[in-house]
Amino acid sequence: MTVPFTPLDPEHVKVYYCGPTVYDLAHIGNLRAMLTADVLVRFLRHAYPRVTFVRNITDVDDKITARARENGEDIASLTQRTTEEFHQDLAAMNVLPPDIEPRATHNIGEMQALIARLIENGHAYEAAGHVLFSVASFPSYGALSGRDPEDLVAGARVDVATYKKDPGDFVLWKPSDAEQPGWESPWGRGRPGWHIECSAMSHRYLGESFDIHGGGSDLLFPHHENERAQSLCCFPQGKFANYWVHNAMLLVEGEKMSKSLGNFLTIRDVLKQAPAEALRLLLLGAHYRSTLNYTQAGLQDARKVLDRFYRALAAGPVPEVAPPEAVVMALAEDLNTPKALAELHVLAGQALAGDREAAGALKAGAGMLGLLQDDPEKWFKGDASEEDAAIDALIAERAAAKKARDFARADALRDQLQGQGIVLEDTKDGTIWRRA
Repeated sequence: MTVPFTPLDPEHVKVYYCGPTVYDLAHIGNLRAMLTADVLVRFLRHAYPRVTFVRNITDVDDKITARARENGEDIASLTQRTTEEFHQDLAAMNVLPPDIEPRATHNIGEMQALIARLIENGHAYEAAGHVLFSVASFPSYGALSGRDPEDLVAGARVDVATYKKDPGDFVLWKPSDAEQPGWESPWGRGRPGWHIECSAMSHRYLGESFDIHGGGSDLLFPHHENERAQSLCCFPQGKFANYWVHNAMLLVEGEKMSKSLGNFLTIRDVLKQAPAEALRLLLLGAHYRSTLNYTQAGLQDARKVLDRFYRALAAGPVPEVAPPEAVVMALAEDLNTPKALAELHVLAGQALAGDREAAGALKAGAGMLGLLQDDPEKWFKGDASEEDAAIDALIAERAAAKKARDFARADALRDQLQGQGIVLEDTKDGTIWRRA
């Protein structure tokens, strides 16, 4: 269900997104959430005078501890390396960085303060060295995910424990042994539960109430449900997140992506096969709330679409204009990227027919989706190299053969280039080429 968006402060929109748990390379399912956030923030910055976008880094988690042990490296080195890889991959995908990117380990004091407040307010309790949130103390628990509290499973990343008052109670703080990361606290040396991290960081940087909280639909329960419970019990006078944005999951060739099926794809895996913009367009081709099926054929189709768009830009001068209203309005309809892309197809057709204002509108509209950021010549030819010079030499030889009316030689040169994967296009201004 969609609802009208009314910011808490029309002069300053605040957005929080759950970022990665940094222990491995980001996969294309992770990327879909980051792209949804990117398009959302690009649109909000077009529509409102100020936007603050916060996206966290989870750098303390039992998965991180296990991977570091498996790799034989210390946790700090692992999290630093994988955070840098995450940044590199998103930069390659033209995902703009957040305004603020807090790390969980830099906000332990804020987490402890929230936990103490929850205990004081009667919403949390100590048991067996843990601090747990009492689900029964919050009557609207389950309202976000639409689940009946009686049917909910434990909201923590641990098995149901005997020290819990209720099976649904989830961990806010847990004890650490000598080999696990830990911090001193009123409840002993330990580390935070997963959910309290985002409550603490969103409160620190955005306050008790902010406009939009987002992430993948897999985070709706338990993570976001638990965040909401913690934050509203800490600050009952606040709203926490006024709106929620959850993107649907991604399939690979019609199946759930998993390492066991051999279809697990990192961003880097795909970028070895196609340009980043082709992957970006493919992921934006379905509405963020719809399940997306990633396929190799779809990736190639996305590249062909971009070929058409770039040909429209390369056909003449591209004036600088404002984003077209049709694209803006499509994105205003719950980030309707398929509709926005359909508008770009219309503009590309007009530009290819000679309308240069449409070419400007195409580039500006695509910019709101983070597309068409390459120079058209670079898109078609790639980075300049000695190979490019050899291709240019063969094209010049072909032009000379045509001028001398040696059409057999000209055709042979075209065939030679085609065999190298080079597509020629003869225009009134000469021959242009691109890689197939």
